[in-house]
Amino acid sequence: MAATIRDVARLAGVSPSTVSRALSLPGMVNAATRARVAAAVDQLGYEPNRAARGLITGRTGTIGLVVPDLANPFFASVTKGVQARARRHDVAVFVADTDEDPAAEAGLVRALSKQVDGVILCSPRAGNDELAAIAQDTTVVLVNRAAEGIPGVTYDNEGGMRQAVAHLVALGHQRIAWVGGPATSWSTQHRGLGLRNAAEELRAKLVPVGNFAPTYEGGMAAADQVIATGATAVVAYNDLVAIGLLARLHARGLSVPGDLSVVGVDDIAMSSMARPALTTVRLPKQEAGRIAVELLLTMLDDPESAAASAGAHGELRGELHGELHGELIVRESTGPAPHTQPSE
Repeated sequence: MAATIRDVARLAGVSPSTVSRALSLPGMVNAATRARVAAAVDQLGYEPNRAARGLITGRTGTIGLVVPDLANPFFASVTKGVQARARRHDVAVFVADTDEDPAAEAGLVRALSKQVDGVILCSPRAGNDELAAIAQDTTVVLVNRAAEGIPGVTYDNEGGMRQAVAHLVALGHQRIAWVGGPATSWSTQHRGLGLRNAAEELRAKLVPVGNFAPTYEGGMAAADQVIATGATAVVAYNDLVAIGLLARLHARGLSVPGDLSVVGVDDIAMSSMARPALTTVRLPKQEAGRIAVELLLTMLDDPESAAASAGAHGELRGELHGELHGELIVRESTGPAPHTQPSE
């Protein structure tokens, strides 16, 4: 049975109220008494419950996590990273799903802020002004989004897209289609920018197809338009979209990668199970979740220090990295452009 405050008081030879003061207001208790209480706490392994600690610290011991879509394996992986690191700090996590509705984000954050110490916003779709307003109401950390004045963890989207384009150009592809995600997505904007810059640098033609839902169905819907571009390769917003593309291309009788090479982003578990196995830009998803928790707890413990460590785009000094890098994972869905395939 777990030790209680009465057990500590009995062993230390003081009243329960003195134990409470020694733990919460040590300056009001003389040094000898504090030492006896501390020794009793250590000997019994006593830990105040979460509610009691909340009365002492003014903190709830909980944080919120808001994601666009828990059905998306990318966000499920980030959530696992958040929960694992929060558990190490004995912090509970409340998770909310906006169902890809930007209008729901602010309301969810404000509702959570009444119950938690701070909120991690993952891939928020809200604009910068709305994010700034949210950050005025509660302590906020962003994941996969940069907004001035709000600390966060981002990915080097431009660098990841350059790896993808360089790989395709090396295979002889000169006309590359781009299937974007939600128009309000920060990742859509920065991946598109990275692709344009890399295509220009490497003298390839980038053909934007449009914005689609970041889902398997979104990829299915985009496939016919991709085929119509005449591109020999396509980069998809994420792996779910890429897997949807694979399915529709197969249904149309096209060979991947014989007729069209396909590249995704994220490296979710099912990417290696797809047929053909998907070439993708791997993003460190759980690491982003872990870093976000550390950053949020640092801000809660020492807001001024955390603010001083954050740059305009969430770049942080020390162990709280602001930007994580992707890695191209080459599998079976990319190959030589049709006109460069060696003859038998």
